[in-house]
Amino acid sequence: MRARRVLAAAVAALLLLFAVVAVARLDLDDEGDDSEVLDELLAVDEEEERGELGGGGEAAAAEAVRRAQSMVLVLDNDNARRAVEENAEVLLLGYAPWCERSAQLMPRFAEAAAALRAMGSAVAFAKLDGERYPKAASAVGVKGFPTVLLFVNGTEHQFTGLHTKDAIVTWVRKKTGAPAIRIQSKDSAEEFLKKDQTFAVGLFKNCEGAEYEEFVKAATSENEVQFVETNDRNVAKILFPGIASEEQFLGLVKSEPEKFEKFNGAFEEKEIIQFVELNKFPLITVFTDLNSGKVYGSPIKLQVFTFAEAYDFEDLESMIQEVARGFKTKIMFIYVDTAEEKLAKPFLTLYGLEPEKPTVTAFDTSKGTKYLMEAEINAKNLQDFCLSLLEGTLPPYFRSEPVPEEKGPIEKVVGRTFDSSVLESPQNVFLEVHAPWCVDCEAISKNVEKLAKHLNDLGQTNLKFARIDASVNEHPKLQINNYPTLLLYPAQDKSNPIKLSKKSNLKDMAKFIKEKLQIADVKTVAAGDNVKDEL
Repeated sequence: MRARRVLAAAVAALLLLFAVVAVARLDLDDEGDDSEVLDELLAVDEEEERGELGGGGEAAAAEAVRRAQSMVLVLDNDNARRAVEENAEVLLLGYAPWCERSAQLMPRFAEAAAALRAMGSAVAFAKLDGERYPKAASAVGVKGFPTVLLFVNGTEHQFTGLHTKDAIVTWVRKKTGAPAIRIQSKDSAEEFLKKDQTFAVGLFKNCEGAEYEEFVKAATSENEVQFVETNDRNVAKILFPGIASEEQFLGLVKSEPEKFEKFNGAFEEKEIIQFVELNKFPLITVFTDLNSGKVYGSPIKLQVFTFAEAYDFEDLESMIQEVARGFKTKIMFIYVDTAEEKLAKPFLTLYGLEPEKPTVTAFDTSKGTKYLMEAEINAKNLQDFCLSLLEGTLPPYFRSEPVPEEKGPIEKVVGRTFDSSVLESPQNVFLEVHAPWCVDCEAISKNVEKLAKHLNDLGQTNLKFARIDASVNEHPKLQINNYPTLLLYPAQDKSNPIKLSKKSNLKDMAKFIKEKLQIADVKTVAAGDNVKDEL
């Protein structure tokens, strides 16, 4: 049993720590078909996840480990620069043992390496522990972790795509070979479909002409989606069954319910790339660590998020897909599993929410504006919410604490009461804007409380003291990012609050209020400062 655990741990470590590296100088002919190595590694990965590694599986795993090790080139201070210079094409993974994202990327990098070897790629693969060998990392351009760099005849290209096997394979093939895969037989087309990946397919007579050249330019520029070309209509129909009698055709194929998208624009590089960029995401994108960067950087600026536990989302998914279908290329629909706290919490904190049930929000990334759907989640309400978002008539959402039930000497203001308590109040309002983590706020708060007590005791009914926690309350007319902030809203002009220095002591505040509000003939003692002053 102990031996089994040790072997299982070794295999897991392999998948995390070995980015399978095939070096052009290595002679692997006696090791068999490289595609078998990929199959074995993936099988071991699946068995390890299911906890089924044992018996004959242990022997197979040990063999997979041995074969993978024989393909690995580990770089260090002595050979890193030489490996880049002596190989025409080198894909390098720079990592650090402590880096979580490095650990997540390594098994995907390994799968991509084995897949490319199986395809006959001449690219050499290498890994470098940048923390252990900082000199080597600096020499080859590794500046952070993880970093994937491709060197083609010494020219460096940095990979910025999704950390998946298919994304790495597609990117490397485009950078080192033809930007589009040419498929010329039905058998090849059917085999290609087994890869279950998103791809763009183009049909061109003789694969020549101005439109074809624009297709090739787009295939070269678009780094994430594999482009496929053919001059055989029967082959094209296998890849995209909706082709009719077009002389030339371009479509996008995805592995999801909304599988086929037909291109209807002009065959120009810019339009082709835009078509792919707007349509490559599924109807509902499941938000993950791997695709977070692509979601944030999506050309679709209006985004609708559903936050829910997985079992709740199952009941909503088909309904949301149907609504999403009507807003394709205009609104991006995203699902975030609230059980994945690391993914969901930053979004929910932005909205000040802790949902105990499914919640729908929206975000306009071009304006930084957020929205909340407060109605019940159903097809009609979601449709109306999205239509208002698209038309620009949806009211923005601002965080707010619950409306306080009691009022004290200093009125607590929240986002929902800012209008009524401050802007619409007939009184002059002295507002303290603070945040709980602000180190300077406590002293200011004490002085404001003393001043409020004295003036309230003296019957100053035309002046109200108020306080708002800006970390959990927002309002479009309160754009504050420095705490504490002291503002006086004169009764006659609430649109132009007067700011008081946060370094003000009790005497300064009293003098400020007297001057701005022209309070006369009132005397008191500023307790605590022993300052006798005329307010």
